[in-house]
Amino acid sequence: MQKLIKSIRDYLGLSQADFAEKLGVNFATVNRWENGRAIPTKLAQAKLYDYCKEQGVPVYQFVLDKIANEAASVNLEGGRILLYHGSKSGIVGDIAPKSREMCDFGKGFYMGTEPGQPLTLICDFEKSKFYIVSIDINALDTVEIKADLDWAMLVAFHRGRMDKIKGTSFYEKYSRIDAGKDLVIGSIANDRMFYVLDNFFMGNITDMALVNSLSALKLGKQYVATTGKACAAVRIEREIPLSMMERRFLQDESDRSRQKGIAIANDICKNYRREGNFFDEILEKQYE
Repeated sequence: MQKLIKSIRDYLGLSQADFAEKLGVNFATVNRWENGRAIPTKLAQAKLYDYCKEQGVPVYQFVLDKIANEAASVNLEGGRILLYHGSKSGIVGDIAPKSREMCDFGKGFYMGTEPGQPLTLICDFEKSKFYIVSIDINALDTVEIKADLDWAMLVAFHRGRMDKIKGTSFYEKYSRIDAGKDLVIGSIANDRMFYVLDNFFMGNITDMALVNSLSALKLGKQYVATTGKACAAVRIEREIPLSMMERRFLQDESDRSRQKGIAIANDICKNYRREGNFFDEILEKQYE
């Protein structure tokens, strides 16, 4: 945390002594924090969090800056792609397709082009770790899914939302799109998009509202290594631990992002409330 604490103090324009006074600690404590000889206790981090919130310190941006600086120091060769991954308890052993079955594109090792998504996914977990990774896709069998209705229906397939129409040609279509592929590339269903997708699956909005939300919410891309071959092509470049204080600011950002997405999506859905088909209608048509 030493660089983060110095960044906070520099942003506030305070000396170490003044900063220590604001936090109710002594000068030597702040000095040890910034020299890396000590780490703030949970109580001290709670005080830091409250003080930074009160002063409007952009800690979330500092976290992104830290990651960007680390990413800039990575030397990639042979056309490797730089990506980000968040783990709730850290990666142990070899990288493998170990995620839950009912994720966006099924079981796999998920990576993204934007650090914000994995950061907010792991912010509630005390032992979480953030990783900068790279992957060599040259020898992989890859499929890329555009951000459209097919993307949403493929997500529905993998999340088990289409199980009631098993055996139909419509179901089989989506079972084949990424079957046997080493790597699936598609838009990230981020905090904002989770809300829209869930409302589509629950029958609250139409496919027209969904598709127009896709373009408005500016999703990044996720790369999902679904086979051992693809996972073997992934390399951990940097491991970045997250302090309690940083995770609390990430939680705040996650809440803000979700609320912003809900507001945007609600406006879009109002405009398309009478256009298009609902999810259950799309499934029911497969029996006609």
